Order: sequence, then structure tokens, then C-alpha cells
Amino acid sequence: MKDKIYIFDTTLRDGEQSPGCSMNTQEKLKMARQLEDLRVDVIEAGFPIASEGDFEAVREISKIVKGCTIAGLSRATAVDIDRAFEALQYAEKPRIHTFIATSDIHLKHKLKKTREQVLEQAVNAVAHAKKLTADVEFSCEDASRSDIDYLCQIIEAVIDAGATVVNLPDTVGYAIPQEYGSMIRTIRERVKNIDKTILSVHCHNDLGLAVSNSISAIANGARQVECTVNGIGERAGNASLEEFVMALRTRPDALPFNIDVNAEEIYKSSRLLSTLTGMMVQRNKAIVGANAFSHEAGIHQDGIIKSRMTYEIMTPESVGIKHSTLVLGKHSGRHALKKRFEELGYSLSAEELENVYSEFTRLADKKKEILDEDLMAILNTKFESDESRFTLKSMQVMTGTGIKSTALIELTDGKDTYADSATGDGPVDAAYNAIERITKMDGQLADYTIKSVTWGGDAVGEVFVKVIFHDVIFTGHAASTDIVTGSVEAYLQAVNRALTAKSAKSAEEVMIKNQANAV
Repeated sequence: MKDKIYIFDTTLRDGEQSPGCSMNTQEKLKMARQLEDLRVDVIEAGFPIASEGDFEAVREISKIVKGCTIAGLSRATAVDIDRAFEALQYAEKPRIHTFIATSDIHLKHKLKKTREQVLEQAVNAVAHAKKLTADVEFSCEDASRSDIDYLCQIIEAVIDAGATVVNLPDTVGYAIPQEYGSMIRTIRERVKNIDKTILSVHCHNDLGLAVSNSISAIANGARQVECTVNGIGERAGNASLEEFVMALRTRPDALPFNIDVNAEEIYKSSRLLSTLTGMMVQRNKAIVGANAFSHEAGIHQDGIIKSRMTYEIMTPESVGIKHSTLVLGKHSGRHALKKRFEELGYSLSAEELENVYSEFTRLADKKKEILDEDLMAILNTKFESDESRFTLKSMQVMTGTGIKSTALIELTDGKDTYADSATGDGPVDAAYNAIERITKMDGQLADYTIKSVTWGGDAVGEVFVKVIFHDVIFTGHAASTDIVTGSVEAYLQAVNRALTAKSAKSAEEVMIKNQANAV
């Protein structure tokens, strides 16, 4: 039977300590519910004594989240431990997580204590926590730089005092996999009561080795891994939850362990965290980055079209992403181009494909990414017409706190003027809803980005939108000192491109039908 690896998520504690990633209580609650859906085993909800906000967040999460153990961090002092339990008392499965440093570097420069004093404090802290709850975790801060003999001594003592989990952090990301795994193995061999506890690891990513060190640790006997969504955390962050989980899911031959995580919730968890903190993941981030399941090279695209196994070791669906993406650019080949036209509803002959491909490569040398409307512009320039083009004639918006945002939009197609109003979640949403009512084009906003191109109170802002109409993405772009106007004009550009494509496709269908009737 495979051993279970417990996933201890510290996104809301260590992850939140990442500069710029602090969350309020409601944001933490929202993330905690998502972690519950992700089915992590333990949620470290915060450091209750650190602030009133942290205390409140741990308390509220303890009341609401029932599917996971809820942990609160505390230093190895009675006042910290009591405060932690006060916040955790409502949890179905509470855990007090207490810690003290064990490396000589920390003892000398930070704590200014002897090994004997730290040992006594650690034992007293665990014993005190054990009186409050059965589940007590003890962490040897900076374990990877601690003397191994002293580490074994303190671990044995805290287990005798009642620690159910002993955590051995690579606090500053100093360890390399071989030595970290060796440390875990040595502790398992030398600590006589080690079978009474779960060995845990908490790896930082200062050298980019956090996930590798975590894998080495479980291969040598650790059974709990502490990690964060998107790998956020102090300095360079923590072991990435999604990378560790998918390493186990993808390589069961080399890593024969069980985990209870619902991997299909990974992408959703990543996106929610980015939304709450404003910290976006880089495009080439493993598992959840925008490029993780994207392919541009022609050889790769050809392989993916024939069999996804050629260049994908896991499916995007396995982490909650709908599908892979064939990114059309200068490295793309004819197979990928033909497939994308087929997805858009156009079947090209070999001759047509060759002509289109020639034009496509010329455009690809000028643009980093070729979008759907670029392809249809290449294919259907003869259908370009101003008949279905709308321009913004006027706009009025009303918004504020305590009222529903309303927008009145006037559009013209060059001949007639059309007006309608709508409400929405903010002025931009209201304006978009009004445009949909006028144009009869029901779109789904896939991406909305604003960036400043100048500075000052009158700065020009650029708005970029991606809107899905009938399963095809159309983009829009506009610049304005009024961000609502810019948002409307960008969305309207996407609508116009969709209408042009719709006209082109209708014309082609009529032509095909006429040819069939002639036959």
C-alpha cells in the first residue's frame, strides 16, 4: 500500500508574508474555502499573535472551514500558544504549530541562548500546547543548518513531550537535495521514538530547489510537505504546491505516494490567489503559467496535433485548464495554421493553405502572436466592410457607492444612431452590457488589462481586452485619458472584429450553398 503524503498549505501564513501579498480577513476566508475545495490536508491560517487581523482571520476560518485541519503558528512561548488556541478553538481539527530556531547561527545572533535553554523552551512549549489540543506540530527553524546531533536530541525530546508532527524547515533555502534527503534519513535512523510522529518539511526557494528538496525528503521518509499556491512566500518563496503535487501525479513510477489533493482545482486556486494578492505568475511558470500548455514551435505543434503525448507529460484538464493552446507565431507550421482555421469554421484546400501561409509568415515576422482576427483578416479581406461597424457617439455613466452603476451608450454605424442603457457591476461592466444590447453580440470577457503609458493625473491609459464570441477570441485595444471611454472603445473594437468575421463566414456559407445548388 502506498504511503500518504500530507499536504500542509501555508499560503495564508508564510505565503502572505511575501511582500505585497497581504490579505484581509474576507480575502483569507475566500482563499481558505478554495483550499478546502483543493482538498489540502492542513491549512495554516495565520500567526494569531502577530496582529488582530491575523487572529480574526484564523478564528473565522476555524469556524467555517470543516474539511481540513486548521493550524495556527506560534513562537515557543505560553502567551503565543494560548493566543493561537484562542483563535483555533472553533476548528473541528485544530493544530497548534509552535517553533524555535535550532541552528547555532540563530542561537548566537538572534536568540542569544544556549542549546540547553532552547531545548528546555521547546519541550515546555510542546507540553503546554498539548494541554490545549491533541495535535501539536513543532518546527526546528533553520534545521538544514543545524548540528545533526543537536537536532536529533531536540526532536526526540519534543516527541516525548507530545509533538505529533515534527517539521524540519530549510528556512533560508540553503540545502541541496542530496544533503537534505540525507538529513531526513539520518533523523529517521537515529531518533528512537520517531515512529510516534510525522516528519514534515518546509522548503524555501532561494536557490530554486524547494520542490526538489521536498521530493528528496519524502523519498527519505518525510510524510508531510509544507507548500504554497504559486510558490509565494518570504524572499524567493516556498515549495510550489502545484509543482509538487503534479510531480507526484505525473511520476508515480518514481514517486509511489498517495495524495488527496483535487488537482483539477489547482488552476482555479492559482488564479484566485493572483486576483486576491495582485501577484501574477510569470508566463513560463510550471503548471499554472500562461505558457505551461502552449505550443508555438512548428515541430511541437505538429506533434501535439497528432498526439498530445508527444509534447505534454500531463493534460491541461488534469489541473483545471480547459485545453492546450497552439500559439500561432513565426515558429508555427502549416499543420497548426490549418487546424486553427478548421476550428474557426474554414476548410482550406492545399493551394489556399499555401497562399494563406505565405501571408501568415510575413505577418508573423512583425507580430509576436497572431490572433484569430488576424487570420480572418488574411483570409477574408474581401469581406471587410463598414456596414456592420459601430463607433461610439456618446456615453454617460453613473456610478458610486450604494448605487447600481448605469451606462447610457449611443453608437452609430455611419447611417443610423442606436442608443440603449444597462446596469452592471461598475461603470465598465454597465457600458459593456449596453453595447451588447445594441449590437446583439453577447460576448464573454476573457481578459481585461489596463496600463499607464504616461505619468501624472492626466496619464494616458491603454486598455486591452479579449472577448469570446461564439468560442472565438477577439481582441480590442484603445488608449484614452478617460479609462472608462478607453474600455468602451477597446470592447467596441472587439465587437466590430467579431461582426466582420461573422459577415465573412456568412458570405462563405452562401457561396458554398450556391455552388452546391449549381451542381
